[in-house]
Amino acid sequence: MDALLDYDVNYFRRQETRVDETALSGSSGASLWGKPVDVRVDRVVREFGATPALRGVSIDIAAGELVALLGPSGSGKTTLLRILAGLDAPNAGRVTFAGEDALRLSVQQRHIGFVFQSYALFRSMKVFDNIAFGLTVRPLWRRPRKSEIRRRVMEVLDLVQLSGLENRYPSQLSGGQRQRVALARALAIEPRMLLLDEPFGALDAKVRRELRRWLREIHDRTGHTTVFVT
Repeated sequence: MDALLDYDVNYFRRQETRVDETALSGSSGASLWGKPVDVRVDRVVREFGATPALRGVSIDIAAGELVALLGPSGSGKTTLLRILAGLDAPNAGRVTFAGEDALRLSVQQRHIGFVFQSYALFRSMKVFDNIAFGLTVRPLWRRPRKSEIRRRVMEVLDLVQLSGLENRYPSQLSGGQRQRVALARALAIEPRMLLLDEPFGALDAKVRRELRRWLREIHDRTGHTTVFVT
């Protein structure tokens, strides 16, 4: 039976994290990180034809918490992430962000950073432009100034330990470095929540261990509400 078809909180391994409030602001004093949001998934059902993917799944995630979803392939983990991001909708159930009905919000209104296993980087763009992409495509009235975009990009590059590589192309980076660029791009938009869908699955075991430890350090510094699929 699919691990997520019937609700059982034991399928969700949770880690409480105390966040240093002084780490939540950038070097200029302006906050680089969106305010973390608490999440409630209440009896969510998702079916694809006659095939159930999620059956009555419920989970509460505190603001600033790091949660890992564990389960075998095909257990509905990615489906749950897609529902949180607004890329899919449940057949039944409720999802709220800080008490607000998230299912009524568009993808843009949810303000979520999503990191995919495949990196999803633009091969024709340099690292800097990949990271800045989510900011530069905003409507003019919401788009930061060029100086602010540069500040954010350089700050997240420093955070993910890629300073000095902003003028390289993805093809000039290792797999681990590409994944860090993907994470930096998700962080640059100042998300309220960060979703990671098996982001290290394509990497070798040693690199995966190092990046998992590094991801926890990033979370401790930024305090994002983070859902991590593995």
